[in-house]
Amino acid sequence: MIVSIEGVLSEVQPLLATIETHGLGYEVHLPLSTMEQLPPMGCPVKLFIHSVYREDSQTLYGFHQREDREFFRLLVEKVSGIGPKIALRIMSRLSVTMLKSAIGASDVALLSKCPGIGKKTAERLVIELKDKVGAEFAVESKSPASGGGASPVYPEADSRIQDAVAALMTLGYKAPDADKAIRKVMSKLPAGAPTEDLIKGALS
Repeated sequence: MIVSIEGVLSEVQPLLATIETHGLGYEVHLPLSTMEQLPPMGCPVKLFIHSVYREDSQTLYGFHQREDREFFRLLVEKVSGIGPKIALRIMSRLSVTMLKSAIGASDVALLSKCPGIGKKTAERLVIELKDKVGAEFAVESKSPASGGGASPVYPEADSRIQDAVAALMTLGYKAPDADKAIRKVMSKLPAGAPTEDLIKGALS
């Protein structure tokens, strides 16, 4: 089973990339969060892989972070009604952090906004995964990302992300857009960059 690929990025299409390694080209399906972090074409890249084998095909799904791949596996293996294609759309709509936050908060309204998910599937997602996303995401109130004025719920260690997202939301950004903008900036800045740099980068 293929669990990771390291090679050269040779082609990029919407939610799809080709990685060349040892004379072979591998077509890999990607969520938007991983697409945003791909290097320029011709540069080396490593992706964590989930493989799906059928009688007549083999499909590879790639992720920049190991955590994203593990969450993708939870979606397709533990939640009835969610296959790889729908899971990819879900992870392209919301970051793993926001998805875990929504599940921990039983925020069915936010989850229902993901492509391919209705209310019943969102409810199943909460029931099946709430005990698996981590205690730090389990909160009593609904995630404010579903329409409230506060920022999404983040682990304490990521308080600077929460602060940066909250700042963008006060400027009129919607929660998913603010989260996406901050994550994109984080991939370009040094680890541990202060909140102020995250906000400036997102606005530049």
